[in-house]
Amino acid sequence: MMSRGTGGENGSDELIVGKHPVLEALRSGREINKIWMADGAQKNAAGPIAAEAKKQGIVIQFVDKRKLDGMAPGLVHQGVVAQAAAFAYAEVEELLEVAKQRGETPFLLLLDEIEDPHNLGSILRTAECTGVHGVIIPKRRSAGLTATVLKTSAGAAEHVAVARVTNLAQTIDGLKDAGLWIAGTDVAASDEVYDMKLDMPLAVVIGNENKGMGRLIKDKCDFLVKLPMRGRLNSLNASVAAGVLMYEVVRQRRPL
Repeated sequence: MMSRGTGGENGSDELIVGKHPVLEALRSGREINKIWMADGAQKNAAGPIAAEAKKQGIVIQFVDKRKLDGMAPGLVHQGVVAQAAAFAYAEVEELLEVAKQRGETPFLLLLDEIEDPHNLGSILRTAECTGVHGVIIPKRRSAGLTATVLKTSAGAAEHVAVARVTNLAQTIDGLKDAGLWIAGTDVAASDEVYDMKLDMPLAVVIGNENKGMGRLIKDKCDFLVKLPMRGRLNSLNASVAAGVLMYEVVRQRRPL
């Protein structure tokens, strides 16, 4: 997980906390300045990290566990803390370029004011597993890439491009101009997701945990879909719903 810096929109130097996030950051090519490990750190945590750090010429300093507690107060550091350059958000055009470089039909996620960092982290983790080419979040009224998000994503945020935009509605217009269809998720939609064709260039909008999509964003969508509900509740947790939708896109795009 990551403790954000204080130098501007993307912060200055930041701390990545925990063995899995640190290892994924190293493997992703993230610029790491230094790594601290607790004296007597378990070999299964220190081994792969130490090997990767040595390969990249990154200094590891062994320190008392209390120093790490002070560096990352309230966070479960697992005996490993790294100092990294600030997380750089991508541009929307870069997300589309990812799809082009892979030779794949574009598949993006747009998160309309997802506020719970645990939901955002879980969505990023599933997005990485399902091959989503990028995730777009608004700058206002939305969780950003905080320490909790990075921890919940289990390192996935190091591998999934995330763009932050000022105006989500204008971004949707730009994606339409680029040839993408916009699918919104709405419990009141008339069509279930399993009845819709989703193998075209696509951006799926996931709405706020409580309010769903905003009215303007909903109006911008080309079509709306819902998940079938057979129980007494009429909605799922945002990250769970997003996961079901992502895997339905994967299912429809599998080679025959």
